Amino acid sequence: MTDTTKKDRPTRRPDCVTEVRRGNTVLVVSGYFKQGTTATAADKMMKVLEAESAAGERAAHVI
Repeated sequence: MTDTTKKDRPTRRPDCVTEVRRGNTVLVVSGYFKQGTTATAADKMMKVLEAESAAGERAAHVI
């Protein structure tokens, strides 16, 4: 993978970086959050949990 930049977007540092090691492999994931938003990560997670809860009432989950 190459580090190319889009010509129509300014370059900025990632908002979060996660590094996972599995044996000899290292996975690095960079995350970017929408700039200028008013919703927090907690707000977004609450929406996900509410949607999963509503879906659980309609269909049984199989694990």
